Amino acid sequence: PVLEVTIEDGEGRAVLVWFRQAFREKEFRIGDTVIASGKVQPGRPNLTVEEFEIIGDGQEPLHAAGLVPSYAATEGLSKRQIRSLVHQALEEAAALTPEVIPQDLLGRRGLSGVRQALHQVHAPGTPGEAEAGRRRFAYEEFFRLQVELALRRRVLRRETEGRCLLIQDALDFRIRTLFPFKLTGAQNRAIEQIRKDLGSGAPMNRLLQGDVGAGKTIVAAYALLAAVGKRTQAVLMAPTEILAEQHARTFQRLLGASRVRMAFLGGGVKGKKRDEILAATAKGDIDLLIGTHAVIERDVEFKDLGLAVIDEQQKFGVLQRAAIGRKGKRPHVLVMTATPIPRTLALTLYGDLDLTVLDEMPPGRQEVRTMFVPGAGKRDKLSFIRQKLREGRQAYFVYPLVDESDKLALQSAIQAHGELSVVFKDFQVALLHGRMKPEEKDAVMQEFRAGRVQVLVSTLVIEVGIDVPNASLMVIDHCERYGLSQLHQLRGRIGRGPYESFCILFGKSSERIETFVSTSDGFRIAEADLRLRGPGELLGTRQSGLPELKAARLIEDAKLLEQAREDAFALVARDPVLAGAPALKALLARGRAGSLLHVG
Repeated sequence: PVLEVTIEDGEGRAVLVWFRQAFREKEFRIGDTVIASGKVQPGRPNLTVEEFEIIGDGQEPLHAAGLVPSYAATEGLSKRQIRSLVHQALEEAAALTPEVIPQDLLGRRGLSGVRQALHQVHAPGTPGEAEAGRRRFAYEEFFRLQVELALRRRVLRRETEGRCLLIQDALDFRIRTLFPFKLTGAQNRAIEQIRKDLGSGAPMNRLLQGDVGAGKTIVAAYALLAAVGKRTQAVLMAPTEILAEQHARTFQRLLGASRVRMAFLGGGVKGKKRDEILAATAKGDIDLLIGTHAVIERDVEFKDLGLAVIDEQQKFGVLQRAAIGRKGKRPHVLVMTATPIPRTLALTLYGDLDLTVLDEMPPGRQEVRTMFVPGAGKRDKLSFIRQKLREGRQAYFVYPLVDESDKLALQSAIQAHGELSVVFKDFQVALLHGRMKPEEKDAVMQEFRAGRVQVLVSTLVIEVGIDVPNASLMVIDHCERYGLSQLHQLRGRIGRGPYESFCILFGKSSERIETFVSTSDGFRIAEADLRLRGPGELLGTRQSGLPELKAARLIEDAKLLEQAREDAFALVARDPVLAGAPALKALLARGRAGSLLHVG
């Protein structure tokens, strides 16, 4: 049944229409004042009602006039009921909410006060008012976070004295002679910043980031060797056994016949061998320890730890970052990321760290040609890959699953390994995935590096750090299952030798895939990934320490974040105990920043 109610305002007449809501007829009386909104039927005076309300004398419309706030309904409470409750509570809540942003900053940044902003968000008269309220609360979220970061940074620098490791020119020269190539300008600038940090007397806390293949590992190697050269110990922690072992091989090549005493400690190192490494590290007989999170286990002790380097920081949580810092008397800390992190996200997540960006690629990196191949073209591309294998190249085939899933109709790595062993029957095809034992994974990688395996079928375990210059083909199946930054990291496994390289995508096309194919700029890709998937998905970990932002938008509010950071650091510099901002101090004292406020 259809309910029709006629309304008029002296200038015209309209018919309000409800479908299957005849029960509403008893709500209306002749002479009622009604406000309604909905869809007008073309050519007829009919309005299919979406919202309406009957207004009494002196009553303000809440549900159907002007801008109407929309709240997520919950069980037992409709949007309309929530709107009414918020309206009733708004005035009292606004009066009781303390202002945590200092008045001078509200004026300087053109921000609404908290009471006005609450009304702007929940009862705006115009879209501009709603945006002004959101902008104020976005600034507050950024400001509170940056004050915490400024306090943390100040405590680190005031409470603790770092090791003063002055890197003289003679040591600098000795380290550089170990590198078989000339460093880029960006690498040299990064090294100078690190030398300055190490010799400052305050603990270094620096984030080093750059695009895939920009040469972050060499910069980290310089820092580690500098610490060892100053007669302290150094540790390098990587997120996977494969990557940690690759770092160990890199240092073995660099160090050659030098006297630096190095050891590897991963999850696969057990028993007597592990005990010997722990004892030697505790006595100071190990200069450089390389490993996985095994290096921060409770029974690992250093005699004199001077520097800790954390590779692929986004794969670790904030707790691991803190744990490695407790392994010595305030060691210097250098953090590296695999792929670029957008500046706004870096300032939010790593805002207590100094930032170094490698914005220059080493010479000799091959441009990788990236192509999306629809299903019909798959057979031709397999023929193309076979030809490249005959020319002596090697290929990665990456799949999102280890084995078949009942829930997802996706080809798994194990299934694909069987099929590709037939397709490429003239070549050696091997399988690599995370469920394999460390020694099994290592054996497969050794065979691939040596060229005895031509096709490596894998899951995401090859996402980071694998370096095989002869591998010039990266095939990613079900490409829609990966984030942009993951795809970019996989693409970074090739193009490391003198050969033309190809990244081939099979799966479903999308805006994300088109973006990936169109650019090889890791910073552009990171921005796009942040916009499309949000910060939590981009980082790939729930324990990353990223705060929940309700009003702020990391990309659109980039300028606001910069302003909030500038204001927060200036406030802490002139008033480190926040005596002039009591409401802000009380708010922070209830959270994780409370202990930071007791340091004058």
